[in-house]
Amino acid sequence: MLLTLSNVFMTFAWYAHLKNLNDKPWWIAALFSWGIALFEYLIQVPANRIGHTELDLGQLKILQEIITLTVFVPFVVFYMNQPLKLDYLWAALCILGAVYFVFRS
Repeated sequence: MLLTLSNVFMTFAWYAHLKNLNDKPWWIAALFSWGIALFEYLIQVPANRIGHTELDLGQLKILQEIITLTVFVPFVVFYMNQPLKLDYLWAALCILGAVYFVFRS
């Protein structure tokens, strides 16, 4: 849950300025994004520490990528009003392959 919440903040920090601050100078967008990213890091660092007690680093990274795609696709479609692409399905299948390789025993 913490990784999902941190990814929501990360996604808004990285991409929301493209919609909301597109007409502002880049440095205003950067300051705005840094402010959001602070909350991401306040959640992400403890989430990674907790996750690393159960998962090795590769597993933790792949889990984060799954969460990132799960958060990013609805963000793109509903918040940024972009069309849903079949490429997102292919990306998800590639990540499923990565899951297989890092979690197999």
